[in-house]
Amino acid sequence: QVQLEESGGGLVQAGGSLSLSCAAPGRTFDGYTVGWFRQAPGREREFVAAVRWSGGNTVYGDSVKGRFAISRDFARNTVSLQMNSLKPEDSAVYCCASGRPIVSEFRKERAYGLWGQGTQVTVSS
Repeated sequence: QVQLEESGGGLVQAGGSLSLSCAAPGRTFDGYTVGWFRQAPGREREFVAAVRWSGGNTVYGDSVKGRFAISRDFARNTVSLQMNSLKPEDSAVYCCASGRPIVSEFRKERAYGLWGQGTQVTVSS
């Protein structure tokens, strides 16, 4: 069964904005770190952003820092990724994941144990 669920993907023009959401049905993110990764065809999976649920520590990938913002919604038990000033290079399948990495390991795929199926984001030029 799918353990995490992403939503909010779609088609947007370059320079526009889009917001993604990550949910954990039947679970709580309390005590975990939630990360966003993306993968485009022919490319390796790339770290985007992560937030520690308790305390709110955040880390961003260099390619998105200043444009994307990750946040927690305590009422809905979800994590959002607000994407602004989108570029065609941002087009990819975006996946969320949860785990218990130390801050220095936020960017590492292997630090996360639960993953979603991904949601497609396409940015047109």
